[in-house]
Order: sequence, then structure tokens, then C-alpha cells
Amino acid sequence: MSAEQAPLAGLRIIESSILGPAAITTSFADMGAEVIKVESPSGDYIRQMTWPIIEEVSLMHYHLNRGKKSLTLDLKTEEGRQIYLDLVKDADVVIEASRPGALAKRGLGFDDLKKVNPKIVFCSVSGYGASGPYKDMPSHGIAYDTWSGTVSPAYDDDGFCYIPEHVSIGINATPFVGGLAVLAGVIRARESGEGCMMELGQSDAAAYFDWYRSESYMAYRRPEDVVTGNKADGYKRRPVATAGMKEGVRYQMYESSDGHILFMASEQAFWKNFCEGIGRTELFEKWPGSKFADHARGNRELQAVLREIFKTRTTKQWLEFSIEANTPIAPVNTPENIVEDPQFQARFKLLSHETHGADMMAFPINFEGESLPEPSMAPTVGQHNQEVLRDVLGYDDSKIDALTQAGAMGAAKE
Repeated sequence: MSAEQAPLAGLRIIESSILGPAAITTSFADMGAEVIKVESPSGDYIRQMTWPIIEEVSLMHYHLNRGKKSLTLDLKTEEGRQIYLDLVKDADVVIEASRPGALAKRGLGFDDLKKVNPKIVFCSVSGYGASGPYKDMPSHGIAYDTWSGTVSPAYDDDGFCYIPEHVSIGINATPFVGGLAVLAGVIRARESGEGCMMELGQSDAAAYFDWYRSESYMAYRRPEDVVTGNKADGYKRRPVATAGMKEGVRYQMYESSDGHILFMASEQAFWKNFCEGIGRTELFEKWPGSKFADHARGNRELQAVLREIFKTRTTKQWLEFSIEANTPIAPVNTPENIVEDPQFQARFKLLSHETHGADMMAFPINFEGESLPEPSMAPTVGQHNQEVLRDVLGYDDSKIDALTQAGAMGAAKE
């Protein structure tokens, strides 16, 4: 599809962000929205943060800010603030992805912006949100994982505490929670003519993303005769969520001859299909289990048998068997080798480092019979100053020159 036919073509977002919270608009840009990233004259230092650094620019910048336009404004100047207001007049959304109130301090808060555009949707994204005792604390992404309880401390052989490897939840959950809310705000604004102000803490998103564990603990605070375990476990309570998988047998990881697989025959029908498929019906006859959610928990005798069975075939052979016998078996990949998985290769489009600075996964939504336009490479600081002022705002050359001389766009640091 052309850029004009993209799902979010015609949606204009003004983003004032630094570091990870810029992720909230990445998928918008991927789906064709015009995202104008307003930066300070020195630029967002995300370009130098974290690793890997690719030709002096971080992978994080290449990924999070792809498809966006960079405009530098010195919001300490009256001219810079006026340009910002001019941008907002015909925009749909303003993203304040920094400490809450940063724009308001420059006279560009929601109350100021709705005077020039009553339909504006203003979304503030910050570490801990705009309320609560932690709202003013400085923070980085892993703080939201530790705060929400999604990652626990680990210790090395010398007894020093360290951050264990984990998927960073807060910075990744925020774009999905906030992005959905922003689109809801835009739909309502277009129908009613009234914009709105919303705010989200990355910590909030991390806690919400891990709802199953937290809500399970809340449930277990109630009496045991009210909140029980599964029927298959004799109604005995298991540890919450995936912690309760440790003693599973029919739902468990096993070694294949060349790696690992995940076996998931927790339904009786799938378990029967498995036993018949490998010619071991006696296993089903001895341990038929319950109809649903039966992991044969703690059955070490069966687990030892299955351990030897799964070692007899390669992972690929077990996946083929899964389809043939209609019993759920999945591969166990790593973040490093997943790109070699045939399912990944069939489903994901990769953006090349040759055109986008880094090899990256494109947005994983398929529009039947259509292809999303490729986003542009993440911008350099102020790369689109002239383009935005001329093509978006309609300023002529003399006005642009005057604003430049007045320092409205500032002077980028060396």
C-alpha cells in the first residue's frame, strides 16, 4: 500500500520525548501516522544510550524513532513556543514522554494547547505517572520491572546482587496500553470535537501487564474453601501463574535430540493423541488423567518415561509429529536463534541495516492483500527542520530564516 493508504495516514502526532517512552509512537509511525519528534537543540540522547551502538548510534534509537521526523525547537524562546502551537493547531495528538508537566512549564500544557485545538488528545507518559509518592523520582526502564515485581534479584557466586536477564516489561507494555488509549481518545475527539488529557506511568503498564500473578495472589488471600486450585489437582492450590508449572509433567519442557521442546498435552484428548501417535497407548491406560488442565503434576515416574521418549527425535521431527498427531508441542527458541525459526521467517518482515541503520523487526500486523509502507530510518537531530516548517506549517523562506536567526530551532551541539 502507498503511504496515503496506510491505516493511520492522516493522523498527525507531535511527540516531545526522551529515551524509552518514545516507544509509544513507534507503532503509529509504522502504520503510517505522521510523527513529528520535537527535540531540544541538542537532541534526544537516546542516540548514545545502551548497547549495541551501530556506527555511533544506538539500536534503541534506530528502532524506537524510525519513521519519525525530527524538528528541533528551543522552547525557552517565544518563537520556539509559537512554532509548537502552530504544529498543534492541525495535529491530532501530543505526546509528552518525559516528566509530567514538562510542557506546562513552557506554557504548552493541555490547558494551553486546547485553546488552539479543542480536539487535541494529550497523553503524558512518565516513569511513575503524575500522582503518588513516587511521581517526582527519576528512573530508568528496569525500575518499572522491579517496582511491579516482574523481575527478582539474583546473586552471583561471590554473593553480589545483580539484575538478572529478563524481558523488560514496563517500556514494552506502555506502548500497547498507551497506544490503545490514544487511539480511543482520537476516535472520540473526531466524533465529539472534544479532546482529552490522559497520563500513564510505565510502572502502571508493567504492573497491569503482569495482572495474572498479582491478581492470583489477591485471590489466594481469600478463604481456601472459596478460592481453590484446579479440579485436576484435587483442588489444591498451586503457586501462582508459571511458578505453578515447575512440577508439571504433561505440560513441561523436555530435551529433544538436538535442543528442547515444550510439551503441552494438558487436555486428556491431546494426551491420548500423543500416546497413540508414538505407539504407547499403555501410558494413557495407566495415567489417563482428568479431562482438562491436568499436568500430571509431580508424577516423576511418567516424567522419566517422557524424558527418554523426547530424546529420540529432533525438535523438527517433534514439531511435525505435533501436526500429524494433533497434540501441542512447541519449539524452545532463544532471542538469538529465533530469527532462524521457519515460523519467524514466514511471519516477520525484517527492516535491513542497509536502509534503516539496524536489522529490525517490522510491525507484526498483517493486512490481508496489503503491505505496510516501510518506515524511514530514525532521524538525525533536526533532520526535518526545513521540511516541517515549510511543508507542514507552510512557512515561507523569509519566515524560516527569521526564526532561525531568532534561535527558535536553537543550535545543535557538536
